[in-house]
Amino acid sequence: MKYNQNTKIMQITEKTLIVGVDIAKEIHHARAFDFRGIEYGKHIEFSNDSNGMEKFLKWAIETMNKNDKEKLVIGMEPTGHYWFCFAQFLRDKNHKVVLVNPFHVKRSKEFDDNSPTKNDRKDPKTIAMLVKDGRYVEPNIPEGIYSDLRIVVDIRERLVKDLNRIKNQIVSVIQQIISI
Repeated sequence: MKYNQNTKIMQITEKTLIVGVDIAKEIHHARAFDFRGIEYGKHIEFSNDSNGMEKFLKWAIETMNKNDKEKLVIGMEPTGHYWFCFAQFLRDKNHKVVLVNPFHVKRSKEFDDNSPTKNDRKDPKTIAMLVKDGRYVEPNIPEGIYSDLRIVVDIRERLVKDLNRIKNQIVSVIQQIISI
């Protein structure tokens, strides 16, 4: 698919609430902005479980309603595997989920305060600003049998690597015995 930043930027309108989420192992952090970068509401922390995700969604919908927004776009940095469940939760609730490149987040965080520091309050804003500027991708999260196939392929690749490692160890031991 051809990359078209203008198309992405045009999807963010004045009726869109952009939420940047800093994904972590246990506690996620989020901040909400409009299409011009004006912050709405307060920074929120929520846990990486169903209660935390419900808390986030309630906060996001309240922020949308309070500020007369009709559409919600949630941007996040794909950190390890911790974002999968959250993204699937949001997609199941029919909200748009987009991902920003971690390299872009790292390079862009100095724009606001000329400091390369990374913290839980700063990163959600950086992520949201990248989404606002159309610097995101929409994840392809397989569903149904395609999701199962992805898992099976991952397991197979891991087993093949393990088998090759064991074969190499056996060859090494045999060569050591022969050389004695």
